[in-house]
Amino acid sequence: MTALFSSDDCYPSATSDLQAHTEHVLSERRAKPRTDKEPSLDKNNHIQFLARNLLQGFPSRYTSQDASQPWLSFWTLHSLSILQVSLDPGNKQKAIDTILTWQHPDGGFGGGPGQAAHLLPTYASVCALAISGRPGPGGGWDQIKRDKVYAFFMSLKQPDGSFLVAHHAEVDVRGIYCLLVTATLLNILTPELIAGTAEFLASCQTYEGGFASSSQPYFSATPDSETESAKALLDKPRPPLGEAHGGYTFCAVASLVLIQSFEGQESTRLPQINVRNLLRWLVQMQGTAAELGGFKGRTNKLVDGCYSWWVGGAFSLLSSLGLAPPHEHSGAEEGAESWDDVDDALFNREALQTYILMACQHHAGGLVDKPPKGPDAYHTMYCLAGLASAQHTLSPSASRKAEIRRAWKNTGTGGLSASTIPPSQSDIDDEFGDLRKNVFLETLSWHEETGTQCILGGAQNKVNATHPLFNLTVTHSEGIMGHFYRQTIPPVSIRMKQPE
Repeated sequence: MTALFSSDDCYPSATSDLQAHTEHVLSERRAKPRTDKEPSLDKNNHIQFLARNLLQGFPSRYTSQDASQPWLSFWTLHSLSILQVSLDPGNKQKAIDTILTWQHPDGGFGGGPGQAAHLLPTYASVCALAISGRPGPGGGWDQIKRDKVYAFFMSLKQPDGSFLVAHHAEVDVRGIYCLLVTATLLNILTPELIAGTAEFLASCQTYEGGFASSSQPYFSATPDSETESAKALLDKPRPPLGEAHGGYTFCAVASLVLIQSFEGQESTRLPQINVRNLLRWLVQMQGTAAELGGFKGRTNKLVDGCYSWWVGGAFSLLSSLGLAPPHEHSGAEEGAESWDDVDDALFNREALQTYILMACQHHAGGLVDKPPKGPDAYHTMYCLAGLASAQHTLSPSASRKAEIRRAWKNTGTGGLSASTIPPSQSDIDDEFGDLRKNVFLETLSWHEETGTQCILGGAQNKVNATHPLFNLTVTHSEGIMGHFYRQTIPPVSIRMKQPE
């Protein structure tokens, strides 16, 4: 057993001591006698934990999270969705009414009633409405002030293509991801909004292959011309600010894929990122056998349940960056039948499920970072989302895309007023109409092929799949986008397997 543990190279430090302690705790969890042959997901216990928070209110220790009320709502609602639980109409309406109190009169959503609008709670609020909301009066969806959301987004845009997360705040790729997901779901994504954003995101990739939170803009020493006072923004040098991090990496990569969907024209080319280094960094974030196969978020850091999604969920995105989906093989190879029972995913899916099921479940309900820590709403949701990413492999499907394309109907700008979007894009037959159609087709064509599920412990451990770009269930993603794009989404054909 000693060989399983990490070495401190004879130079012990506080970091190596903490690593050794974590491995010791995990080894005890692994060695604990179990009556079942495989670890099980205690769904009922977790549902009780979530229901207590939702219906009775969060414990007093969450007082410090007053500016994160939309997140607490989203984490709870989405956790229930992953666990295959739907709210009754009465509690859905309570959720809708509460979420709408966070909407800022000038656009976007704040962290609570009367709080300043911010990109992160805007994403959380819209995603929570995707789960609980519906069309029509009082349903939440039609009460979103989309024109003002768009104006709020544009007010945060910077000359280098990045965005502030709020007025007078910092630039952060997490905010860009939240903005792009919200704009995609609400059908307010425009070329004007994302101009230069892909280039900024690419500049955040570090030498390791992952992405940092931002990058440092550089300007020329002299004005653009003799008659201008402004200095030109330079493409290089532009070093990332900080080290590669799992959360930033997921947000940057998902953002690039979302922009790729919007700019998916032959004449458009996204800036190049080093996909090989990205893949190398992602696979190195998975822990060893001593760490039960969990993921860490940075080099030489401890495993943490939330990175089950931030890192584990990023692997599905690689298929949109030029890497073939893991279940696709090159041609009719000799003896191809022998591959049918082989899981050739880019990370160890069973090991990640082992970590979540054995190390992250709390006896009182809810999921944790790692033992012996207590449960919280954040880790509960991202552990469950990571479990979903390990069980289900969703990738862009040409056949599903063709089904949605055949059902597409030209419906204009989806209700976004012509005064809000650039005048050149207000005609339903112009380039924007084609681009918004491409966004719809690309983002909703993610699909799980038959035979690609990997469920440790049997069917009783199965959870719902989550959309790799949005971290919503496929059903909720299709519901809100179908409404705002004014489309009827066709059911999955019997030849294809529909994620639950």
